[in-house]
Amino acid sequence: MTPSEITDTLKELFGTTTVNVVERGSWQVEMPSFRLLVLLSEDESWLRLLLPILTFQEAQPFLEQFLEANFDHTQEVRYALNQGVIWGVFQHTRENLTVEDFKSAVTRLVSLQQAGLNDVFNNLIESRIRRIIATAKIQGQSLEATMQTLDRFYAEGLMGDREQTSQEREQVLGAWRRRLEQLWNDVD
Repeated sequence: MTPSEITDTLKELFGTTTVNVVERGSWQVEMPSFRLLVLLSEDESWLRLLLPILTFQEAQPFLEQFLEANFDHTQEVRYALNQGVIWGVFQHTRENLTVEDFKSAVTRLVSLQQAGLNDVFNNLIESRIRRIIATAKIQGQSLEATMQTLDRFYAEGLMGDREQTSQEREQVLGAWRRRLEQLWNDVD
């Protein structure tokens, strides 16, 4: 992929007014919800796409889930940490990069940025639900007994928000029940 193809592809994806050639081998795409950086190495042999996702402080409780996502879900893009920011990153040799692969990487990075913490938070919650199920099964509890325990934890204020209305509490417990039912048979 040549530098002019990079420029043309970025303009095709984002429009001519949002793409800035900062200097030779460096582009910046300014959108209302994100800033994408495209950088070539000094010898122009490597291309790197960078998109800030969130601050390290916001991400710190979910670092394990970010690393698991790198292993299982992010495909050709990765989460990375630099200068106190979690970034979406794509790196590839420029010479072997196709326009289609470049577009795909940009799309995946924007998807990571738009998801923010949602995907990693959901993965964290699922892993905790699986631990609850495993513990309940070790103790010989049924799904119904596990739900009763969770209901008691909510009633005693160990889980949830004490300021929740009864309707909100029932919605949360309904979500717990659905997820426990979905995962119950998958966990040994």
